Amino acid sequence: MEQMFNELYKKYHRDLFNFIYYMVHDREHAEDLAQEVYIRVLKSYQHFKGECSEKTWLFAIARNVAIDFFRKQNSWKKRVVDSFENPALQMKDESPLPEEIIYLREEIKLMYQCLESCTFDQRCVIILRYIQELSIVETAEVLGWKDSKVKTTQHRAIKHLKNLMVAARGNDQAV
Repeated sequence: MEQMFNELYKKYHRDLFNFIYYMVHDREHAEDLAQEVYIRVLKSYQHFKGECSEKTWLFAIARNVAIDFFRKQNSWKKRVVDSFENPALQMKDESPLPEEIIYLREEIKLMYQCLESCTFDQRCVIILRYIQELSIVETAEVLGWKDSKVKTTQHRAIKHLKNLMVAARGNDQAV
């Protein structure tokens, strides 16, 4: 059991912690919630049937821990992230201009700020699909949904996020 736990921890701790941090936007809470995930893993590993990957199973537990946390906080409007760099959105040019770097960082920051206004389910899908880079099938397994619901929620989340970003840019330009 200890060896299994150590292997899971080595393989997935960073991704798991980042997922939780993106959801709660507080390092101390994320550390506490990650510990809660591992406690639940230890208590329930014997019931793991292998119908999905261990990573998918861990993220499903982490999602449930986050939901429990938000229920205790009586707030589904907790911050997701403020200024994490998203490797998927980094410049491909090896030597970008300083203006391009500043613009990109501002866009990423704006995206994360606007993500706060998305629903909990929309945030989960965006984080799992684009930050944790899970497939639609893996995301559906984590969330306990059908693939079609993930696709629909992803589509609506992206549309909502784009609208929020356009509105936020408009407000910045009006100032």
